[in-house]
Amino acid sequence: MSSDPWGRVDETGTVYVRTADGEKVVGSWQAGSPEEALAYFERKYEGLVVEIGLLERRVNTTDLSAKDAMTAIDHLRSQVDEHHAVGDLDALRGRLDKLVETVEKRREERKAAKAKQTDEARTAKEALVAEAEELAASEQWRSAGERLRALVDTWKGLPRLDRKTDDELWHRFSHARSAFSKRRKAHFASLDAQREEARKVKEKLVAEAEALSGSTDWGATAARYRELMADWKAAGRAQREAEDELWARFRGAQDVFFQARGEVFAERDAEQQANLGLKEELVVEAEKLLPVTDLKAARAAFRSINERWEAIGHVPRDARPKIEGRMHAVERAIQEAEEAEWRRTNPEARARAAGLTGQLQDAVDKLQAQIDKARAAGNEAKAEKLGKELEGRKALLDQALKGLQEFGG
Repeated sequence: MSSDPWGRVDETGTVYVRTADGEKVVGSWQAGSPEEALAYFERKYEGLVVEIGLLERRVNTTDLSAKDAMTAIDHLRSQVDEHHAVGDLDALRGRLDKLVETVEKRREERKAAKAKQTDEARTAKEALVAEAEELAASEQWRSAGERLRALVDTWKGLPRLDRKTDDELWHRFSHARSAFSKRRKAHFASLDAQREEARKVKEKLVAEAEALSGSTDWGATAARYRELMADWKAAGRAQREAEDELWARFRGAQDVFFQARGEVFAERDAEQQANLGLKEELVVEAEKLLPVTDLKAARAAFRSINERWEAIGHVPRDARPKIEGRMHAVERAIQEAEEAEWRRTNPEARARAAGLTGQLQDAVDKLQAQIDKARAAGNEAKAEKLGKELEGRKALLDQALKGLQEFGG
């Protein structure tokens, strides 16, 4: 008979293994010596040790599912329980029991993690739905559309919930997207209609602008172009291709007109600048007539200067007030000299002045006689009163005499 700490072989070749529950028959060995029998079943035990070790590493280091782990444990446990190996089978059972505990713990952890993941996924999807429903009312068509597409990608990356909850949330999410798409489609359909209407309006504006491009009625046409531009802006935008083509034609028509006007105005401005130089020479010539010493000669010279002035034509608008003001000043000075001469030589006016002077002289002489008479009578109060009146009449007489002198007599 042969034995070792975990098993033995009896005289009949029966192999036993020692366990906590006593010896268990492992098998029968007739092919060789008892030592070879023990060595064979010990190797089978070592094989179980290796398999259990491998399973322990898979459970602890990989994402092996609890179901697969328990299947592997049950398979190994059945091998241990069949007692077809010699070794510390109780130790192997203990390792398998511990492994079961580890798998159960891992199962609970995964269950909790899955529950947490599901809760987070629900919260995330509810947030996506809420945002999508808010975006459904947006009129920021481009940015809202891009954001909704991004929300779809985010949704696809989230775990599925239970079918009912997932379907309900997806229905709301999908409905929000559809509502936005419907509103956007209606908006752009309306926009297309507006742009088509704008195109028709601008076609008419372009036609008129092109018809006016050859006009030489500079003021009225420029004003009409300003009105056309205001109408253009008020019409709104047409489709981009049509807008660009119409604008090129509209702008081109304006450019033709304003270029032609600019050339004419440039020529006119040069002519008016030359006119200004000529009129400045005439003003200097006219100003030399002042002060007027010979009215007749001054009047004739000014008439000649004025005839040449009228023949010259327009000067630049901003220079006109100053140059014309200087000319008018000379004209007024000559007119004032003419009025003064007329007053001096007017017989009727001279006669009226002489008559007034005579009347005032008679009044002064009469008052003086009354004063002398009052004093002779010793009435000084009356003489003083009449004296004050005399002073006033003398002042009027002095003024009348000065006026008479202006008529030369």
